[in-house]
Amino acid sequence: MVNRVVIDCFPESVERYRKGYAVVAIDVIRATTTAITAVCTGRKCFPVPTLESAFQLAGKLGNALLAGEVGGNVPEGFDLNNSPVQLLVRGDLCRPLVLLSSSGTKLIHAAGRCDMTYLACFRNHAAVSSYLMSGMYRRVAVIGAGSRQEFREEDQMCCAWIAESLRQAGYQPEDPRTLAIIERWTGVPPAACADFKSAEYLKNSGQIEDLRFILEKINDVNAVFTLEDNEVKRHTVITTQRALKR
Repeated sequence: MVNRVVIDCFPESVERYRKGYAVVAIDVIRATTTAITAVCTGRKCFPVPTLESAFQLAGKLGNALLAGEVGGNVPEGFDLNNSPVQLLVRGDLCRPLVLLSSSGTKLIHAAGRCDMTYLACFRNHAAVSSYLMSGMYRRVAVIGAGSRQEFREEDQMCCAWIAESLRQAGYQPEDPRTLAIIERWTGVPPAACADFKSAEYLKNSGQIEDLRFILEKINDVNAVFTLEDNEVKRHTVITTQRALKR
C-alpha cells in the first residue's frame, strides 16, 4: 500500500481526515506560530474555537492569560493579541495561555478529534517533516487554516514544504491539487510571503514586529508539537540530520 499525503485548507475540511490520517495543522500568521512559541517558553497553551469557550476555559484554569482576536480585533477582557512577540515579552510563564483566533485555533480544535494532531509553522516545519518521514503514518493531511475564505499563501508554503519532504520520502500526493501546491511553492524562500495579504494586514495594523519574527524564525525550533487533551504539548525533539534549515 502506497503512503499518501494531501494538502487541504479550512477548519471545515478536517472532517474528511477524521480517521486514518495524521493531521498537521498550520496557521503561520499566526495561531500555530503563537502556540508553538508559547510552549517553547515553558507556558501551557490551550487553543479554543470560540470566544465563549475561551472565557469558560479561562474561568476553569484560573489566572489564565487570554490572547487572541476575532475578526482581527482583540476581544474585550483579553490580555493581548494573537501575537508571538507580545507573548515573549511577558514574564508570567506560570499563567496558562488560552488562545483564540478567527480560523487557526478553530482548525487546531477540529483537528484534535482526529487520530493524531500535529502543529507546524515556519519555526518547526523541517522538524515535523523529518519526524513524519519515518513512515509511521500511511496517510498524512497537511491543512492550512485559511483566512476570509482564502487559502493564504504563507500557509500554502508551509504545507507544501512538509508535503514535498514526504514526497521525497516516498509519499504520493493524494490528488492533483496537492501536487500543484507542492510544485508552486517548493524552493520559494519564506521572505516571499512579505508581499502577501496576511503580511500586508500586519504591516497596516501596526503589527510588523510579528511579521519580522515570523520571517526571521525559520526552523529554529527542532521539535514536534501535538495537541493532547486540548493542550499543545512538545511531543519530541528531532535529533536526525534531516531537520535542516531551509
